[in-house]
Amino acid sequence: MTEVHSTAIVDAKAQLAPSAIVGPYCFVGPDVALDEHVVLHSHVVVAGRTSVGARTQIFPFASIGHAPQDLKYRGEPSRLEIGVDNLIREHVTMNPGTEGGGMVTRIGDSCAFLASSHVGHDSIIGDHVVFSNNVMLAGHCKVDDYAIFGGGAALHQFGRVGKHAFIGGMSAVENDVIPYGLVVGNRAVLMGLNLVGLKRRGFSRDKIHAMREAYSALFAEVGTLRDRLERVADRFAEEPEVMEIVNFIRAESDRAICMPRHDRAA
Repeated sequence: MTEVHSTAIVDAKAQLAPSAIVGPYCFVGPDVALDEHVVLHSHVVVAGRTSVGARTQIFPFASIGHAPQDLKYRGEPSRLEIGVDNLIREHVTMNPGTEGGGMVTRIGDSCAFLASSHVGHDSIIGDHVVFSNNVMLAGHCKVDDYAIFGGGAALHQFGRVGKHAFIGGMSAVENDVIPYGLVVGNRAVLMGLNLVGLKRRGFSRDKIHAMREAYSALFAEVGTLRDRLERVADRFAEEPEVMEIVNFIRAESDRAICMPRHDRAA
């Protein structure tokens, strides 16, 4: 039977799995679904049309699923979908979607959102993503698998961050970050590839060497980015990681690509 502390308020219409735990002074709204082994530790608010995947833990004073911080929001029945095995620490805020952005904010699996980080409306987060303390994600953003944000980093609305990218602490990111990229600064510039992350995740020396060659060719100072992109696509057509970068740059976006400053790029 579901364990609900006597001081918690759980709407009778909420859907709680038998193994879910709702700690002291929590609030769970009528359109909330908590899957197996979800834990709300204490003083957690889960509101709106929100689903929380199995084994996710949410810590005190997190505000999950309240109305999006969008002045155009008019009460449309948008959703917040949180995957399995997520860690959501103190004071984290996550907002549902809006009519102007697809009606859903979606969080993948096995992510960590550390204290006071924020996920804006209509954003889509992949798997194994890490937000360090005080990370700010605006609305309509897309963050792919294994991306890591250092403390206090911010991503502009409609921004994209590719797989395995690393955002340095306190960085203000206005433009899209390529897969495997490393960006730092205010305003953030591309500093190279996330080599530490690639090594930690077991990418081979040959793979990393090919990606470094492709990076150097893509962001050389000679010619246009479009021309360099096509040359890299031809030369590295058999390298899937390089082609992920190529396809990321080719994709339609509301933001430009975050570029290096050649006096700082590595």
